[in-house]
Amino acid sequence: MIWGAESVKKRIAIGVSDFREMLTGAYYYVDKTLFIKDILEDGSKVILLPRPRRFGKTLNMSMLRYFFEKSAPDHSGLFENLAICRHADCMAKQGQYPVIYLTFKDLKHNTWKVTYDSFVQLIYTEYNRHLYLLDSSVMSDMDKKYFRRVSMEEGSEADYAGSIKKLSEFLSKHYGKKTIILIDEYDVPIQQAYLKQYYDPLVSFLRNLMTAALKDNNYLEKAVLTGVMRVARESLFSGLNNLSVWTLLDEPYSRYFGFLESEVEELLNYYGIESQIEEVRSWYNGYIFGDTVVYNPWSVLKYAQNWQGGLQPYWVNTSDNELVKRLISKGGYELKSELEELLQGGALVKTINQNISMGEVEQSEENVWSFLLFSGYLKALTRDLIRGDFVCRLAIPNYEVEVLYQKIILSWFVNQSGRNKLQSLLNSLMSGEVKTFTALFKEYVMASLSYFDTGGQEPEQFYHAFVLGLLVGLRPEHEVKSNRESGYGRYDVMIIPRDLKQAGIIIEFKKVEADEGEDLEKAAERALQQIDAKEYGQELIERGIRKIRKLGIAFRGKEVLVRAKDWESQTSLT
Repeated sequence: MIWGAESVKKRIAIGVSDFREMLTGAYYYVDKTLFIKDILEDGSKVILLPRPRRFGKTLNMSMLRYFFEKSAPDHSGLFENLAICRHADCMAKQGQYPVIYLTFKDLKHNTWKVTYDSFVQLIYTEYNRHLYLLDSSVMSDMDKKYFRRVSMEEGSEADYAGSIKKLSEFLSKHYGKKTIILIDEYDVPIQQAYLKQYYDPLVSFLRNLMTAALKDNNYLEKAVLTGVMRVARESLFSGLNNLSVWTLLDEPYSRYFGFLESEVEELLNYYGIESQIEEVRSWYNGYIFGDTVVYNPWSVLKYAQNWQGGLQPYWVNTSDNELVKRLISKGGYELKSELEELLQGGALVKTINQNISMGEVEQSEENVWSFLLFSGYLKALTRDLIRGDFVCRLAIPNYEVEVLYQKIILSWFVNQSGRNKLQSLLNSLMSGEVKTFTALFKEYVMASLSYFDTGGQEPEQFYHAFVLGLLVGLRPEHEVKSNRESGYGRYDVMIIPRDLKQAGIIIEFKKVEADEGEDLEKAAERALQQIDAKEYGQELIERGIRKIRKLGIAFRGKEVLVRAKDWESQTSLT
């Protein structure tokens, strides 16, 4: 729903996360106010809602603040003509509670000292928003002394660790009502601390802060927290038994973060670009929260703002994706091989760990897949609850995220020898310059063994994954497939051009069987013979491709030999 109606088109809100500014600033607003109703009807004392970054968390939390907070001026007018105003029982709660509102989204620093100082400033700012409490008759002299220490940035670490609980007490006594606590992006400093190696002191402070504010707090009406990850209870929410967590695998709250199909259709229609829906869908749709399919709201809004500029990976470009790159680069052969499977449009069945701490992400590849799911880099096509754990079929949600994975893989190869050399390798492969391709391929093999970390895997599997990584640079002009059936067997790698006039390529790998007196030449010939004998080219022929290049790649350790044979149909295209 669009808030208000004017003849002049509303502006696209990029970077606007304050609900009042959104509603009064002539911005286009997708109505998510029924989120308030669900919060009110949720019997949990503390609600944690993990969702990927830039999916509307901060705006929704700001909305909760303006709805619940007892303040001057009155904010009830913001909710006129929105969905929540049709629920009188909910509107009776508007403006009735003291509210503490904190967002940790900017706590991304390189050291614990700077981060702690930022926490102090954040708490100081919230205290100063409630300076009127110093004039309250319910505040004792000791309370006022504590308040002044915190509000003047003169408190101890213990003062600040207990500051949210104390402020909830002061507010509750002043207003005669329990306090609502809203904490946005609670895990941003946790991820940063993990990357910058001050994880332990950060988690210790945050655990004390959260436990004091949320556990056995008699002045707490309700708390709502958002973040990306569902952090393990024992690492942060120690002993907190009143916590309900609704992740993107759960149906509750699934429609309030991200845009629904109907909301995107309405938005595109409003701006007169409804004809672009299919392209927008392929690039930015595909996330699945519970049973609800949603679009990435940031990318949709950025596209609507500048649709003439074309479809771009707006969401993945809003962050350096440092941790994602690190996890993939440090992953072993199996992780990289499975990522290649995803890039070919496949899916992986994985058990999802919903309770990992940041310190555990790199301890197993299962945790990596869980992190990628909850961070928005994968989607769960299906989810089955088996013995208390979700087992999910994971896939890449859309083309925007696929582009990111391609860039991560390509960046490594480019860093090895430069972009020009990688492009030369690909060009020589596609043009049939076997001698040039072989020389460049050998160079990459020598530099890449550590990256692919074969870890005792079969050599064929290493070369297979390695070549698939190199070939990422051929997308999207070519379709790259692996281990698929064609003819009378399963080929290793097939490159299918979108342009049917270009050559299709089949690659088969063979390890030299030294025990049988085989050398590199014979092994490469054996690979070519298998391509012919099993008629792997049948799929290419059926697609209308008339030129086929067959490559047999033989190897013995780091020694590599490539042999090629071309085939061209004599049947003319009609």
